[in-house]
Amino acid sequence: MRRTDPEGQGPARDTPARGHGPVRYGPQLPDDGLPVLPALSTVLAAAASRGGEEPVGGGPALLDAARGYWERRGLPAPPGRVTAGPGAPALLLALTAALGGDVLVPRPCAAWWAPYARLLGRPVFHVATPAESGGVPDPYALLETVRRVRDEGGDPRLLVLSVADDPTATVAAPELLHATVEAATGEGLHLVSDETWRDTLHAPHATVLLSPAEMLPDRVTVVTDLAGALLPAGWPAAVARFPEGDTGTSLHARVLDVLTALGARLAGPVAVAAAHALDEPEPVTTRREAAVRLHARVAAALHAAVVDVGGVARPPQAGRHLYADLEPLRAALGGQGVGDAQELEDFLTTRLGMPAPGGHRFGDDLQALRVRLATGPLLGGTDAERLECLTSPTPLELPHVQRALMSLRSVLDDLRDDAQRWEPPR
Repeated sequence: MRRTDPEGQGPARDTPARGHGPVRYGPQLPDDGLPVLPALSTVLAAAASRGGEEPVGGGPALLDAARGYWERRGLPAPPGRVTAGPGAPALLLALTAALGGDVLVPRPCAAWWAPYARLLGRPVFHVATPAESGGVPDPYALLETVRRVRDEGGDPRLLVLSVADDPTATVAAPELLHATVEAATGEGLHLVSDETWRDTLHAPHATVLLSPAEMLPDRVTVVTDLAGALLPAGWPAAVARFPEGDTGTSLHARVLDVLTALGARLAGPVAVAAAHALDEPEPVTTRREAAVRLHARVAAALHAAVVDVGGVARPPQAGRHLYADLEPLRAALGGQGVGDAQELEDFLTTRLGMPAPGGHRFGDDLQALRVRLATGPLLGGTDAERLECLTSPTPLELPHVQRALMSLRSVLDDLRDDAQRWEPPR
């Protein structure tokens, strides 16, 4: 029996348009747009003379720091159940290779998840998410997808999800997560929980975030890229926490084998900086909390701008981004030559002067007019302006931030006005 195209878009989508390849041109994690924390620069500089290789999977100091980080979040991590790599993509690649089988991901999902499965020749199947949040598949859609894939000869083994999501900036409700975890368990799936954004909750005292590893300790591997909240994106480092019991022990060993074969080691100075950040000393936590507050305010302003012109977006709850659906403005965008997500990406990137990756980058429908907007580019063009945003009690009132938001609003307002002109008379 011929297997269904895992992307659900048919063979015509296998060849991207020139200059718009899904991997080389894929969007990175939303950057915080801020100068490097001086305390971290000092730690990195002090370790710059280290010329020896960091062990595959991380050295003792880094792994101890990672265990402490997770234990403070209620996720015990004994020795032998933690590893590190030069960024979350390397760890996900190793996990996918070690687990085998087909891969299930939410629609939409982080742009970097699917390419690493495809690199290994593994089919990737997108599963719909509920209207309330992204990152975690609807449990009934998950069961139906697993059934369909198996009926067509597939072998689904791995579900990748995220409770604090890129691209949607939402946090999955515990009841949804519980239902999805139960469904995945019943189908024998292993779960990888990408928790890169768990420390960037906009309202940490009002938002309940649970890790699936708390619900299913023997079938969930947690991956955290430190670029989410602890390190600059240019210092690649990530850590993984493996499940309890024989499953975790065996998977940990296989992942280390893959990382060894890839030569996927952290740079020595970066490993030292990562260990320092994972220990969460006061300067690191103070900067993180200030950055989260700043990006939450800018994300709320972005959300208001999109909703005010008739666009649709879930209120952002985490991260440094907003996922907007501009379908209500389709008529106006059509007048600008925009009919799909790639054309929307090109149009907004040019008009806004900042990256605006279309939803197709995240596995969403190419024909849908969805886009991820980041907050970092709105903080200014110099380190001095960005630092001023971080220290100001009213960052949205700073002239350079006001100009950036006014420019964005102007582009959206023009589209709204055009859309109103396209409306038929009543």
